[in-house]
Amino acid sequence: MSTVTTTVTTSATETADRPRTAVVTGASSGIGAATARALAAAGYHVVCAARRVERIEALAAEIGGTAVPCDVTSPESVSGLAARVGDRLDLLVNNAGGAFGSAPVAEADADAWRRMYEVNVIGLMQVTRALLPALLASGAGAIVNVGSTAGRIAYEGGAGYTAAKHGTQVVTETLRLELFDQPVRVMEIAPGMVRTDEFSLVRFGGDESKAEAVYAGVAEPLVAEDVADAIAWMATRPAHVNIDELVIRPRAQAAQHKVHRV
Repeated sequence: MSTVTTTVTTSATETADRPRTAVVTGASSGIGAATARALAAAGYHVVCAARRVERIEALAAEIGGTAVPCDVTSPESVSGLAARVGDRLDLLVNNAGGAFGSAPVAEADADAWRRMYEVNVIGLMQVTRALLPALLASGAGAIVNVGSTAGRIAYEGGAGYTAAKHGTQVVTETLRLELFDQPVRVMEIAPGMVRTDEFSLVRFGGDESKAEAVYAGVAEPLVAEDVADAIAWMATRPAHVNIDELVIRPRAQAAQHKVHRV
């Protein structure tokens, strides 16, 4: 596990009697869990939101945060999250997402495509819509959407996921335009090859050999803590500094299709 070394810049809204609060969706594993830890280390009280209750409860206990069970695709569940957050929020990290399957378009599973759109786009929208009033009320709110380099370029076998992550990018861009005169920053981080315990395993339906093949020969892919470090850096810039988009890849990955393997 890498060490998070984020330099924290205090926002104008932070006071001794009101610590900054962040919500991280998809906080039960991978980038979400690492981000919750990084933000806690940066001084945030972190609301860990995800479906797997035992995992987020353990994480919240570890970092002194709050666990809130939440399925971002459920309007009722998202409403419950908003109620727990209350009327002020400093930071929202829309991390919940996922890829399901790698079939070509000619063999695509429509249900898998719907799942990807629901979690990567509709879920992001529902959480943002529900928490935006609290972000605005903070006077210097910030939203970081976790996209992907898949939201910038197509590749064979990835149409469902790339379409969904292109959606994440476009929603982010549109929201920034719509909120240009409001006290909230709208940012996106787009990771490339990140090795986590679950992402590729879930994508390939639990097939460990296919999941391992993604990273075969890549000596140093990114890990969740690398992305979390970058998210914490984005979030802790001064309130007038907006990191519109940050693309982050391992050195070995020059492009989506060009990866150095040894």
